[in-house]
Amino acid sequence: MVRMRPQPPIFEFTKQLKVIVNLKQYSVALKLFDEMRELGAPVNEYTMTILINCCCLLKRVDVGFAIFGVFFKHGYEPDVTTFTALLKGLFLNGKVAEAEKLFKKLLTSKICEPNEVTILTVIDGLCKTGHVLAAHDLLFLLEKTIYKPNVKAYNAVINGLCKTEMVDNALELKSRMVDKGISPDVVTYNSMIQGLCDFGRWKEVKDLLNEMVNHKIPLDVVTFTVLVDAFCKEGNIKEAEDVLKIMKQQNIRPDIFTYNALMDGYCLQGKMEKAKQVFDSITGDGLKPCRIADGWKLFNYMEARHVRPDLHTCNILLDSLCKTHQIAEAFSFLRVMEDKGLIPNIVTYGILINGLCNDGKLEEAKKLLKELPSKDGFVDEAKDLLIKMERSGCVPNSVTYNVIIHCLLKKKELDKAMPFLEEMNKRGFSADEASC
Repeated sequence: MVRMRPQPPIFEFTKQLKVIVNLKQYSVALKLFDEMRELGAPVNEYTMTILINCCCLLKRVDVGFAIFGVFFKHGYEPDVTTFTALLKGLFLNGKVAEAEKLFKKLLTSKICEPNEVTILTVIDGLCKTGHVLAAHDLLFLLEKTIYKPNVKAYNAVINGLCKTEMVDNALELKSRMVDKGISPDVVTYNSMIQGLCDFGRWKEVKDLLNEMVNHKIPLDVVTFTVLVDAFCKEGNIKEAEDVLKIMKQQNIRPDIFTYNALMDGYCLQGKMEKAKQVFDSITGDGLKPCRIADGWKLFNYMEARHVRPDLHTCNILLDSLCKTHQIAEAFSFLRVMEDKGLIPNIVTYGILINGLCNDGKLEEAKKLLKELPSKDGFVDEAKDLLIKMERSGCVPNSVTYNVIIHCLLKKKELDKAMPFLEEMNKRGFSADEASC
């Protein structure tokens, strides 16, 4: 692009940076910017704002402010997006006082007009850094200006109040919202329901649920999950199960958090087999148990209660580790499985092989495939693996087929290897020397 004549417009260059930022590869974006400057690529205030945002998201707000100084040196005019990025960076670095000072300067000096994103950044930043009352006061201050907070800003404060056990203040703020002509949404109600459930104020929970129905605000998966979690913590598993049934009747699909809450409830009552059934059903509902900490919690509960996890349960945990790129931990867990007398099957190896491939460790994957044990029932397991890989969107490659064939040839089972070889050829893959 730099060598093209005529050279593409600036926005084409900044577009490249934007794509990388959207992928959350902030360090890569900074490196690309350095290369752009070395090659003489054009930049403008929009490019510089992207750069500041990257620095702030990497918690290098000091560098962000240094770049901000370049704005004035080159005669650029920072806009509201630039200041919002800096405010976000200050909060991420725990510089709350500096963030408040900068925001109030924007309000008084009118350097730029704060928009809804700027206001939410400050309100949410204050709440998440434990300054909920300061956010509450700022909300009241903004109500008296032309910069009116929207429902998201109110929701941030209500959520913060509920999390700090100031539920009554949250309920009062909800009433104030309504008086100001701002309609609460499902997020507003979910925060308050969670807060009331934490205190066991069930009548008020019921009143809020009725209010949602009357105002035609549909309950979502979060609402139901809050209720499931609350009932489980109270030991009311039957009510939690009833809530789950209502969810499914309303075609609201439980998520991983819903199932985790239910598993916790069963574990607290010592119903480990029920917890295990829920855990095993997760993949049946098309979900992935991605909260590794909760998976280990269940695993440890099962161990403590002398409920022996089976190979299927361990494979699910292993899959979760691989899907979250914790390959070293996955192989450590494999050794734990083997120590407990669980013999890995081809599904276990398939999980590990996929994990290695997704991490770019192709040589390790190939080595593991070559070490795959061939045993009775291997062909059926191999077929199952290929089907599972296809369904999960991970198409088997030549390495997968070559090693399955290699394992069969080690047992001198040419007749069983031939169908795999034929299928491999249909897919356009080639047999390697080991298979030939």
